[in-house]
Amino acid sequence: MQLQQLRYFAAVAETRHFTRAARREHVAQPSLSQQIRALEKELGTELFHRARGAVGLTDAGEALLPLARRILADTDTARREVQEVARLARGRVRLGAPPSLCASVVPDVLRIFRDRYPGVELAVHEGGSRDLVGVLAAGELDLALVITPLPGQAPALVTAELLREELVVVSAPGEPPPTRAERLRIAELRDHPLVMFRHGYDLRELTVSACRAAGFEPRFSVEGGEMDAVLGCVRAGLGPAVVPRMVADRSGLRTTPLAPPGLHRTVSVAHRSDVSPPRAARELRRILVGHLGHLGQTTTGPGHEAPGPG
Repeated sequence: MQLQQLRYFAAVAETRHFTRAARREHVAQPSLSQQIRALEKELGTELFHRARGAVGLTDAGEALLPLARRILADTDTARREVQEVARLARGRVRLGAPPSLCASVVPDVLRIFRDRYPGVELAVHEGGSRDLVGVLAAGELDLALVITPLPGQAPALVTAELLREELVVVSAPGEPPPTRAERLRIAELRDHPLVMFRHGYDLRELTVSACRAAGFEPRFSVEGGEMDAVLGCVRAGLGPAVVPRMVADRSGLRTTPLAPPGLHRTVSVAHRSDVSPPRAARELRRILVGHLGHLGQTTTGPGHEAPGPG
């Protein structure tokens, strides 16, 4: 049994026509028919019902088709893997990341990868960490930057911690600060309606949980936004928001650290446990580990108005 025979068989099964299958495979129709007959002879059974103007699968053909497709897919995967190993001259990597990281560290990582492997396509899917877990599990991403620990009902993923990131409170420079102290206690947010992210953002869950642990249910001046919308609402004076330090430092907003123990989140890189990432994705993962790993734990400092993006 030859791969070419299986490819011709799958083409006829999908087009239900020998001539169209031959045209799709760029081969003469008699040659394709001869290879199909040779396959049937080897298997000892007919794979197609042949009638004028119509071609259908026999029971044996129905049984072979999913197996043939799997063999052909595995062969294509092996071929791509070998080509990628050669020089990573081409390929594609699909990375998922929360908006806060897309606005801070992800562009630098992608620039490093692109400089080394200009032939590899890069696709970025932006979304909340909880949303990304589902997209990754569905096989629509190769890697994702997620916040760990994952929820208890999360699918089986392999994760590696990269960075422990401090969360801070941002507010509009022209508005009264949420506290006159250098650091803000979570309890002081009781009297300040917050600008809040939409459901699915880990930052929403972390903030709401911290407020409840401090003995109150937070109030929202506006909710449901993505990162850019939340920062825009804060800038317009609609209220403070809790965001990562790296985002705050680029926002141009007043930044107020939280009093100890503060709030932090752990950023990890994840991939499915049942599938090894492609070679290009493994190289991007290596760069992520190296680039984010050197940042280590973020340092905290007194409240300040951060410089604008630069």
